[in-house]
Amino acid sequence: MQITVLYFAAARERCGRADETVELPAGATVRALLDALVARHAALAPLLPYLRVAVDEAFVADLDQPLAAGAEVALIPPVSGGSPIVALSEAPLDPRAVEALVAGPDRGAIVTFIGTVRDHTGDHRVERLEYEAYASMALKVMQQIVDEARERFADCRVALHHRLGVLAVGDAAVVVAVSAAHRTDTFAACSFVIERLKEDVPIFKKEVRGDGSVWVGLGP
Repeated sequence: MQITVLYFAAARERCGRADETVELPAGATVRALLDALVARHAALAPLLPYLRVAVDEAFVADLDQPLAAGAEVALIPPVSGGSPIVALSEAPLDPRAVEALVAGPDRGAIVTFIGTVRDHTGDHRVERLEYEAYASMALKVMQQIVDEARERFADCRVALHHRLGVLAVGDAAVVVAVSAAHRTDTFAACSFVIERLKEDVPIFKKEVRGDGSVWVGLGP
């Protein structure tokens, strides 16, 4: 059977390609696919402890899960995002426009988180950031996070936008806007959304430093 494999960020660099088709026996597992990929791309092996695997845009919990013919498998490095509520953009983000998506006459509080590019990480000088994403899955997971925030914080409206491409120091990388009738839930919901974004959304960040570059999550 044929399996399509997608590579992102550091995995793409190690394999020297963005995708490929792999032939496996019927009923082969995710683990068997990973073994086959390492046999093809030895440089991928050191990354495996850091990677998450998604099959047809859903994260895999068990590597012994069988694959179906025609499955699309993505190797997801550590992550640092449809409708206007969730968006990925190559253009600069406008926090006021994101806030407008959640504003209303019944909204007594709006909390906005803006994540910007800083000029250093530890002792390293940062020149720019480069973001890429598994876009279709990223938007799906971003929407799931927004939906979960609405369920946890029933009075809240939430919007989540993330930038892709090359960002200079000072550029906005992510904007989260949350509104509610009162302020307490807005702070809690905003914190919930940004933490989930960093954990689960397949958006990958490369720091270009004065002394080299690194994919965030894979090294110091």
